[in-house]
Formats: sequence, structure tokens, C-alpha cells
Amino acid sequence: MVCLGNICRSPLAEGILRSKAEKQNLPVEIDSAGTSNYHTGQHPDNRTIQNALQHDVDVSKLKARQFSVHDFDAFDHIFVMDSSNYNDVVALARNEKDKQKVEMILNRVYPDSNMSVPDPYFGGEQGFENVFILLDKACEVIAGSMGNTIN
Repeated sequence: MVCLGNICRSPLAEGILRSKAEKQNLPVEIDSAGTSNYHTGQHPDNRTIQNALQHDVDVSKLKARQFSVHDFDAFDHIFVMDSSNYNDVVALARNEKDKQKVEMILNRVYPDSNMSVPDPYFGGEQGFENVFILLDKACEVIAGSMGNTIN
């Protein structure tokens, strides 16, 4: 899961997908990162933590890190939150195989739409709730496809 700073959208997506994977007993590795290093080592934004907790998802112990080329080796799928993140991640790709792993997360719900998950950082609580709803829908589809792949 990748966004700009790894303190709002991507840790929330990580937490939601991890929660869904644990409920299905799926043996998968889930992580998040940012395309920038602005918040490296910091916990998610308090508003993200509070919003997630309202939905029984705990992201409070996550720490921001920057996306690196090594993530292409570590993960089969790289879900990005918006087109800027997509372009930044694809720019690090070493080959076509790396590029094939990168996908706009909302394409899982709205195929080929390339819709962005809005960045709630400068907005109010409703922005964080709207982001949760979008990511929850996408993660539900992703978790379902992971279960079908593993079973």
C-alpha cells in the first residue's frame, strides 16, 4: 500500500487489509510505504488512528517508511492511492515485471477508472471516514481475490 507520506491513506489500507486477511486466516504479508521520506519513523496521523479504531482496526503501532526498489522483490502487488504515487513508484521500476505489480487501488472496485483515494490530511474527520469507506471496499475485493488465489 503506497501513498505520499505513509501516515494517512496507506497505513489505513494496510490495517484494513491486514484485518480482513487475519479474519480469513490468509498467510500473506502486508505493508505500507510512502513515496516521500517526510514522515519516516512516525506513527500514522492521529486522525487516521482514531478513524481506524472506530472500525476496530488498529494502526497505532505502524511506522512510516519510504518505498524502495526492494519492495518490487518483496511484494506481488503494489497498490497506490493516486496517480502521482503511481508515477513515482513506476519511475523506480527496473523492468516491465516490476511495473506490472503496480495498480491504483480503487481499480479493484471501479475497474480501469484510475480513481484516486483523496488525501484527507488537510480535511476534517469526514474526509478520513470517506477514505476509510473507499479503502474498505477495495480491501474487501483484494482480500477476496487473495482467498481465491490461496485456496
